[in-house]
Amino acid sequence: MSDAAIQQPRPVSKGFSFQATRLLAIAALAVGAASPALAKVSADEAAKLKTTLTPVGAERGANKDGSIPKWEGGLTKAPSCFKPGGWYCDPFPSDKPKFTITKANLDQYKGQLTDGQKALFAKYGDTYKMNVYQTRRTGAFPDFVYEATAKNALTAEAGNGGEALNGAVVGIPFPIPKTGNEPIWNHKFRYRGVGIDRWNVQAAVTTSGDANITKIREQVKFLYDTKGITPEKLNNVGIYFMQTVTAPPRLAGTITLVHETMDQVKEPRRAWQYNPGQRRLRRAPNVGYDNPGTGADGLRTNDQTDTFNGATDRYTWKIVGKKEMFMPYNSYGLHSDKVKYKDIIKKSHINQDLPRYELHRIWVVEANVKAGTTHIYKKRVFFIDEDTWQIVAVDNYDSRLTLWRVQETHTVMAYDKPFANPVLESVIGLQSGRYLVQAMNNEEPENVEKDYDVAFFDPANVSKQASK
Repeated sequence: MSDAAIQQPRPVSKGFSFQATRLLAIAALAVGAASPALAKVSADEAAKLKTTLTPVGAERGANKDGSIPKWEGGLTKAPSCFKPGGWYCDPFPSDKPKFTITKANLDQYKGQLTDGQKALFAKYGDTYKMNVYQTRRTGAFPDFVYEATAKNALTAEAGNGGEALNGAVVGIPFPIPKTGNEPIWNHKFRYRGVGIDRWNVQAAVTTSGDANITKIREQVKFLYDTKGITPEKLNNVGIYFMQTVTAPPRLAGTITLVHETMDQVKEPRRAWQYNPGQRRLRRAPNVGYDNPGTGADGLRTNDQTDTFNGATDRYTWKIVGKKEMFMPYNSYGLHSDKVKYKDIIKKSHINQDLPRYELHRIWVVEANVKAGTTHIYKKRVFFIDEDTWQIVAVDNYDSRLTLWRVQETHTVMAYDKPFANPVLESVIGLQSGRYLVQAMNNEEPENVEKDYDVAFFDPANVSKQASK
């Protein structure tokens, strides 16, 4: 079969089984981001966050056959193997795969796979597989995040054509989403602690399986998630982000600084870059959208960091619905400090013996490039976990609407916090045979939650520190 035949897109909505009348209503209401902001949900709808829905808007109950269990609070207790401040060890060490999806039995499961996953089976069927485990609904957040989410349900709005987040703070902005870009806001501002100091090791993998490694230190302050903060105190900035490249030598010392605004119509993302050769921190308006990412060898765009980030204004967005799908989940084996990068990075795709897949209910959101604007991905289909609002997969289509790049994000639950923590993101090019992995830290220190002062991310301070 030719690549073109493999990559022909299928309508995403085909074969969907909606879980309730509520979801049918959502699908009917789903409109593009250019529409005016809808009214907040009613008090009666918001009350469901304490009954039929979880505190962040997922369906609380099990599915019909029990293969997706009811949510019972998530994973909020560390296993005995965990040492405070140490590595996130596997809380389910005795779990074994229930079955393995291969090219040979694909037809049994294709209704619960993305078009991108099916394309990977078609292209790399001799090596690509998915080990499917018992579904464990580990998703959880602190109680104060649940309380804030309940308030946001009554007050949050996506204004300015969907590009402004108003009336929300700390919690999930739209636990009962009505329009297509609201689930994307939920992903961008899902709770991840007050800040993080982490290593993001990135590997651009050639067709032969050789890898070009880039090591990046990322320091982030999630001002939006500060306990007790108010929307007014954000001063239109929800996230402060600094990325410093430490390897390879040709990129070492490169710094990217971003202040992520809440209303990107009022003020677009503020971004700066420091080039060690020039020894100057300069404004960098090209840090965003489909401009190429640092050290990615052209395999990802800026807005593919954290699976998706930044402004949504180049697309129209719609909620397609919710579907039960096999997605990467509870990926402690892939994240293990006993696993080396060479164990993960293989020809064509990562070592598929390591990831864990589970059946979960997934929000499906489709984005199409607006008339009059451009992006290298003309269409994107996002698959978002209902329990954590983490985007776990994306199908990206080129200008001919041919499936081009397939993304997956593997996470673990940081059970001592609690919140979901991405530990590997992949972008696989179906046409080039190359792929990118990022967000690995297996051979580096474990991610650390850290509460930075806002002044740390002041351009003058960053420039001063970089010049030393």
